[in-house]
Amino acid sequence: MEAKLIALGIETFKVALILALPGLLTGMFIGLAVSIFQATTQINEMTLSFIPKIIGVVVVIILTMPWMLNTIIDFATNIFNMMPTFLE
Repeated sequence: MEAKLIALGIETFKVALILALPGLLTGMFIGLAVSIFQATTQINEMTLSFIPKIIGVVVVIILTMPWMLNTIIDFATNIFNMMPTFLE
């Protein structure tokens, strides 16, 4: 019983990490590109780093939304199908 719950917790963290990766990686790469741009041009504007990150992350979330929804639906379906095994 405990092994099933631990496996479910690990699977939950895996799904959360997989769903968060596209947005996090996009923000990281855009932040790196903006930092390199700011270092080469010596522009030190604080808002210059936030606006491209926000736009990039929103675009990636919109583009990956069908995949994210399918992943969440599959995970929720698996949890609902596993519920009777937890009651034993």
